Amino acid sequence: MKNKKIVEWIREKFLALSSDLDERGRRRWAATEARSLGWGGISAVALATGISDRTIRNGILELSDKNAEPAGRQRKVGGGRLKREVEQPKLIAALENLIDGNSRGDPMSPLRWTCKSTRFLSKELTSIGYAISSTKVATLLKSRGYSLQSNRKKLEGKQHPDRNAQFEYISKCVKNRQKSGEPAISIDTKKKENVGNFKNNGKTYRRKGKPKEVKTHDFQDKALGKAVPYGVYDISLNEAGVSIGISHDTAEFAVAAIKRWWTKLGKKRYKKPKKILITADCGGSNSPRTRLWLWELQKLADDIGIIIEVCHYPPGTSKWNKIEHRLFCHFTRNWQGVPLETLEIIVNLIGNTTTEQGLEVHAWLDENEYPKGVKIEKSQLDEVCIKRKPFHGEWNYEIHPR
Repeated sequence: MKNKKIVEWIREKFLALSSDLDERGRRRWAATEARSLGWGGISAVALATGISDRTIRNGILELSDKNAEPAGRQRKVGGGRLKREVEQPKLIAALENLIDGNSRGDPMSPLRWTCKSTRFLSKELTSIGYAISSTKVATLLKSRGYSLQSNRKKLEGKQHPDRNAQFEYISKCVKNRQKSGEPAISIDTKKKENVGNFKNNGKTYRRKGKPKEVKTHDFQDKALGKAVPYGVYDISLNEAGVSIGISHDTAEFAVAAIKRWWTKLGKKRYKKPKKILITADCGGSNSPRTRLWLWELQKLADDIGIIIEVCHYPPGTSKWNKIEHRLFCHFTRNWQGVPLETLEIIVNLIGNTTTEQGLEVHAWLDENEYPKGVKIEKSQLDEVCIKRKPFHGEWNYEIHPR
C-alpha cells in the first residue's frame, strides 16, 4: 500500500513538471527521485513515469560523473544512432549517381526512365543494398544543393552575330518615338485556342466535389472553330488592343489588327504623329520576307497618312518581344480554369485582364475572312514606298504613304 502511494506521488510530480523538462532534465529528475528513494527507487520511478529503467540508471551515472556534459547538451557527443550517410559511406555517391542522368550506372535500371521522385530514389537505393527512407533522400538532396526545378528555355540555337546590336537598335528607336511623343507598339499573334467546352489549364473556385465537366478529348469543334488573338501592345502607355479573329492568321489579318488598334485607341492617344514604330518577330504573319505584309502595311500607311517604321527582332529571339511578357502571359493567367466555350467569353476574359502595374486591355471580335495563299506580284511589290535603314535593312525599314 505504501509503495502504491509512493508511485502515485511520483506520478503527480512528473505530470506537473514533464512539460517544462527537456530530455536531459527528465532523465536527471528521474535519477534524482530514484536515488532519494533508495532501494527499489529505480523500479518505482520507472513505473510511475514510464521512463525506461536504463535511462534512469544512465541519469544516476551522469549525476555521479564530475565530467558530465554541460547544460546545453541533451546527450554525450556521439550519442544516438549514426546518420545514414555515416553508417553507409558510399550512400551519397550512389544517390548522386542515380540523380545524374548521364551516369546512372546500369542502363537497364527501371529508374532510368521514371521520374526521379524521392520515393523512387529510396526504392532504388534499397534494392542495391542501402537502408534509407524517402524523407532521408530529400534531406540529403537538399544538403547537396539539389532542388525541384522545371526546364528553362534558354538555348536559342544559332545566334545571329548582330543579335545584341539589333536589340540595342530597337531600344534606341523605341526611346526616340517616346521622346517625340509618338506611338511605339509591340505586335504578335498568340497561339490559336479551341472554342468550346474544353479543358483549360489552371484552377478556379467551385463547390467542393463539383468541378466543371468538360469534354474528354480536345478535338476541334468544326462548328465553333478556333479563336486567333492578335495583340497590339502600346509600350509607353501599358495598354493593349487585341483582335480575336475566327479565320486564318495572315499578314492581312495582322495589319487589320494594327489598323483597328489605331482607329479605336491610337488615334485618340496620339495627336497627329509623324511615325508609328512597330516592333515585331521575324516570322509568322508579320515576317519581313512576306510580300503581303509589306503590301498591307503600304495600304495602311496610305489610309492613315503616317509613316510606319518597323523593327524586327532577330530570328530565334521572339521571347524578347515586349508583348510576350507584358500582355500574353497575363490574359492567359486570367482565364485559367475557365473553358473557352464561346467567342464572347474569350473576348470578355481578354478584355478584363489587368495587372498591379496598370495594364489595360481592350478586346474586339474580328469576324472577317482572311484567306490563305494571297499572292502579291513583283510589280505590286515595286509600288511599295519602302526605305531600308542602313543597319540591317532587311529588319529595319519604313513604309511611307504614297
